[in-house]
Amino acid sequence: MPDGSTNAAAEPPPAQSQTGTMNAATEQPPPGQSHAPILAPAHKPKVAPEALAHRELRSGPFWQRLHAYAGVTEAEFLDHHWQAKHSITNIPKLLAALEGLVSPAFISDAENGFHHAPMPVRVSPYLLSLIDWSNPYDDPIRIQFIPLLSRRLPDHPKVDLDPLHERHDMPVPGLSHRYPDKVLFLPIATCPVYCRFCTRSYAVGLDTEEVHKLQFSVDSERWRAAIDYVGSRPEIEDVLISGGDASQLRADQIALLGDAFLSIAHVRRIRFATKGPAVMPQKILSDHAWFDAVTRVVERGRAQHVDVMIHTHFNHPSEITWITQAAARRMQERGIMVRNQTVLMRGVNDSVATMGTLIKRLSYINVHPYYVYVHDMVKGVEDLRTTVATGAHIEKHMRGLVGGFNTPTVVVDTPGGGKRDVHSYEHYDRVTGVSVFVSPVVHPGDYFCYFDPIHLLPAEGRARWANPREHGKIIDEAVAAARSKCA
Repeated sequence: MPDGSTNAAAEPPPAQSQTGTMNAATEQPPPGQSHAPILAPAHKPKVAPEALAHRELRSGPFWQRLHAYAGVTEAEFLDHHWQAKHSITNIPKLLAALEGLVSPAFISDAENGFHHAPMPVRVSPYLLSLIDWSNPYDDPIRIQFIPLLSRRLPDHPKVDLDPLHERHDMPVPGLSHRYPDKVLFLPIATCPVYCRFCTRSYAVGLDTEEVHKLQFSVDSERWRAAIDYVGSRPEIEDVLISGGDASQLRADQIALLGDAFLSIAHVRRIRFATKGPAVMPQKILSDHAWFDAVTRVVERGRAQHVDVMIHTHFNHPSEITWITQAAARRMQERGIMVRNQTVLMRGVNDSVATMGTLIKRLSYINVHPYYVYVHDMVKGVEDLRTTVATGAHIEKHMRGLVGGFNTPTVVVDTPGGGKRDVHSYEHYDRVTGVSVFVSPVVHPGDYFCYFDPIHLLPAEGRARWANPREHGKIIDEAVAAARSKCA
């Protein structure tokens, strides 16, 4: 044995075959050993503290930073009645609440912004307390709820008050049946807050100076027609109860709708859509009758092997606080699964860093990221829209941050064609900003276009859209290119 060896009981070398390798048929490794090579341990460097920033939720009585809420106790602030009562529902109240927080120029900008907005004013104290009033122009929560005339941009020529063409697929008022096995039911037209970017601004909220709303108010006859329609169509397995917002329904109405749809044998999935967890989590913490009604529907569904869950809507990491986490924990304790749908918005979450923090923070509080929507083509909010290319870039760089089941799919909800994966376009012209999709299940053989904002296009594209005579040509060229690829 060579000098320096410490293995005094070394085994003799293994028998060799004629090719110089171990004869697997006759020789086996000693017990506890394998043929596989032994690899050195892989040492992954420790993460920097900022990699865990998604766990740092806003804590304490943060609302007391605002003069208007300086004396509000935690018990008051966590009461959904107090939140609803003190929500700001008209422009004078909003401007009064902002007095001393912002400049007179900002107040004038906001007042004029609301006069030209498709959605009315409704902002909860909770949301107001989350806004950074030292920089209101760039704050991502202000951007979503308080329009400024100075930031308004001309609408794209192809935007629509009903950008998803939901009304075209309504066999009865307020029930949209686009996908074969799924319906969208709109039982109510109010929300705890009103988002500037609402894709349903044709119906949600009160009339504004810009929009006369199509009314889908609570109506027992309309509800019965919708329930009967679902019962008459055995292919429908999935019911999405939205609005408006399901948090605005009374407890008895939640029970009525839940029991009605659970009594239809072919319904296998029911989803209650509410922005409440994001904008008024106090509803879950203090409206015990409403929350108990949701719980009972979930439990009845579980007993019948029917999925019942909540779909909600967070758009920015700053919307998630210790109050959010408390609400999320309460839902988890009741066995209520919560999924999230985010809207991709310029200046709010259109970066990999922000979107990454959002999905990690949602995952941390056990809210499952489900979809990220490239912003629908909604009137009056062109400053919020961004491009299909941005959505594709973010999707590519998000994947792998969290488990696959917590990684949202980035989609374009095409006008009339339904949701399509952002990467699945048949053609995308970066100059004119036209992406073309097909929807084989919903409308086979048809082509559906999405249009990037004109102000984000190169000069050549902006010049073509500036000429109305070019509009038809732009679309025809894009669809022809898509057809040639599908041929």
